[in-house]
Amino acid sequence: MFALMNAPGIIIAIDGYSSTGKSTFARLVASALGYIYVDTGALYRGVTLLALRKSFIDTAGEVTEESLKEELKVVKFEFRFSEVAGRSELFLNGECVEREIRSLEVSGSVSIIARIGFVRNYVDEILHELGRRKGVVMDGRDIGTVVFPNAELKLFMTARPEVRARRRFDEMVQAGESPVFEDILRNVNERDKIDQNRDIAPLRQAPDAILLDNSEMTIEQQLEWLGKILEERWNLKLK
Repeated sequence: MFALMNAPGIIIAIDGYSSTGKSTFARLVASALGYIYVDTGALYRGVTLLALRKSFIDTAGEVTEESLKEELKVVKFEFRFSEVAGRSELFLNGECVEREIRSLEVSGSVSIIARIGFVRNYVDEILHELGRRKGVVMDGRDIGTVVFPNAELKLFMTARPEVRARRRFDEMVQAGESPVFEDILRNVNERDKIDQNRDIAPLRQAPDAILLDNSEMTIEQQLEWLGKILEERWNLKLK
């Protein structure tokens, strides 16, 4: 759909609220640029799935942190490109867990795991390794504020909670699940509150990040919006 010729080796950091379409947008941008796409949220979801499978999260939401910390020393997370899906997918110890990490159970616990300091350090180490060569598009919660504060281009995505909940609802229905819209909306609002108020790397718009409110925008309109920025800043055109 889009192609970008002679793209410079820059890091594009895309932060924002859950279910704003950051991953879809970032994947398309990376494809247009010929860059590597890194789904940082998938890594946090992968750690959350691991914690749930190992029963490191109890019914009260308390995490057995020492056990999780030891487990992270021996597990392996990696991204592999899927020709069938046309995108990178997360693997945990050789198992594709892309579907499992998108479940409502994982969504309900990921903010709890993501606010743990050693988990964030674990994920940041992976991200720094991936971003060392630049030519990378990353999306998450603190990419432009913590992970890559010197990224050449920072975007912050938002949309109304009801719009985000509807998008998540539609994704789950398409995946064959039977979600309840009110549960998803509640989860979206709860995640916003946790992400914004956690002690470590809270969700914030970096001072030099450009705001993208896509409540009323199609993905094509978002890409056109980005194309104008690239042309203005680097004299580059999306084709």
